[in-house]
Amino acid sequence: MNPHSRAPISPWALVSNLWQHRRLIMQMTRREVIGRYKGSMMGLLWSFLNPLFMLAVYTFVFSVVFKARWTTSADEGKGDFAVLLFAGMIVHGLFAEVLNRAPGLILANVNYVKKVVFPLEILPVISMCAALFHTGVSLLVLLGAIVVVDGNLHSTMLLVPLVVLPYIIFVQGLAWILASLGVYLRDVGQTIGIITMVMLFLSPVFFPVSSLPENMRPLMNANPLTFIIEQVREVLIWGHTPDWAGLGLYSLMAVAVAWVGYAWFQRTRKGFADVL
Repeated sequence: MNPHSRAPISPWALVSNLWQHRRLIMQMTRREVIGRYKGSMMGLLWSFLNPLFMLAVYTFVFSVVFKARWTTSADEGKGDFAVLLFAGMIVHGLFAEVLNRAPGLILANVNYVKKVVFPLEILPVISMCAALFHTGVSLLVLLGAIVVVDGNLHSTMLLVPLVVLPYIIFVQGLAWILASLGVYLRDVGQTIGIITMVMLFLSPVFFPVSSLPENMRPLMNANPLTFIIEQVREVLIWGHTPDWAGLGLYSLMAVAVAWVGYAWFQRTRKGFADVL
């Protein structure tokens, strides 16, 4: 590999590059997941216990203490709000975990920057894969909660991967951008935590979009998390089919963001060694 040559940035190069390094991505993802719980007595069991504890806390605080309700229907039980809340938290949690780590990925792996044969562009992908593991565990906990609350699961839950895939692609593009910016602008790592927290409260996690005044709903719908949160609830909790037209438009936007993020990372990676 010639470190002075320009890395290819075409969409085909993106897909080909990830496929070429798939084994390395899988190995480093496994090390990332296991390393998070290394030294603890219960190990990977914590990945299941953490979302279970959080769901229990949400159920108690919002359903018992605050007596919060999603709708005005008398049929809504105490656990319904907690399930709806937890679904939104899972979607936002993936966004927050990946983006909060992205600005420090290159800084935390300076030794890889010095090795011109190491594909630095897979570091954000590894972070995404590790986050997806924990998201998958949280979804299993959510499915169990839905069975307890509603007594059954809808067949539309099988469509969740189709709903979430464009969202994953979108977040991955942002991760590439932030991983590069974090090298040149160290303040990015400090501000992204604030931004992800603000996004939590500007997304329909704690309340439905319909509860907002009419003039504020377009602003909420412009939030890229809003559509996915609502579609996950539709297919997973309410048993409705997703908005295919909206999902198609979201997919086009996600692919564009992912390609721009990848191209930006590849174009700026030459200066990493000089800065670090």
